[in-house]
Amino acid sequence: MNWENFFPSLLNWLTTEGLKIVFAIIVILVGFFIVGKISKKIANACEKKGTDKMVAKILVALFNYGLKGLIVICMLGYLGIETSSIAAVISAVGIAVGLAVQGALSNFAGGILIILTHPFKLDEFIETQGISGTVENIGIIHTTVRTGDNRTVILPNGALANSNVINYSRKDIRRVDFTFSISYDSDFALAQKIILDVFEKHEKVLGEPGAMVRMTAHGQNSIDLVSRCWTNASDYWDVYFDITETIKAEFDKNGIQIPYSQLDVHVSK
Repeated sequence: MNWENFFPSLLNWLTTEGLKIVFAIIVILVGFFIVGKISKKIANACEKKGTDKMVAKILVALFNYGLKGLIVICMLGYLGIETSSIAAVISAVGIAVGLAVQGALSNFAGGILIILTHPFKLDEFIETQGISGTVENIGIIHTTVRTGDNRTVILPNGALANSNVINYSRKDIRRVDFTFSISYDSDFALAQKIILDVFEKHEKVLGEPGAMVRMTAHGQNSIDLVSRCWTNASDYWDVYFDITETIKAEFDKNGIQIPYSQLDVHVSK
């Protein structure tokens, strides 16, 4: 080794490439510090605005790591390192990961959509994909629903976000629908009055909107009466079962016959 040329070469490298490396390191450190500060401000702003914690966490992470990665790539290019190959590797890895976890990514996107659009919230009663139950948890990948018989159902958010969802809890009041059948020999006007009286006397049936009872069909064996009343959403099933049981008792008391299918057989001699 030629020591006479070593120190001049080292000094020349330090004053050229060395300074570029030091500058790049300083830019990366300062950039990371600034990005970190901005990320914290974004997180605090999301918290003050009441943004969903999961959404806020994802947005802050994307901003934080995405911008830091961009700073590193820019500094590598500044130092003369070929960044096109790095970008190609990142793209290839992204495609491979995307293909491997496309189902999970679909659920992830569905979770973001559900959190942003709020088709349902915690503790609301919903019906979707043949499942009815109370929402216990809304995760970023799946939603947990507790059915009426206390089963826990895990619904993937990807399919859930693209399904029809019936939300039974979003409105304060609900209409309770009944169809009562009476025989042709029974007094229709009396049956109508009995049903309206039962509605009026029930403490959980609302006076407004008003109840109604109308004849809806002349069936093969019966006259069908469609009957509707309104109640608070939380009282729906109490009203449904109470009214159904009470109407049966009142019909029996007043001689209103509830028909059943029967077959008359005539034997010819």
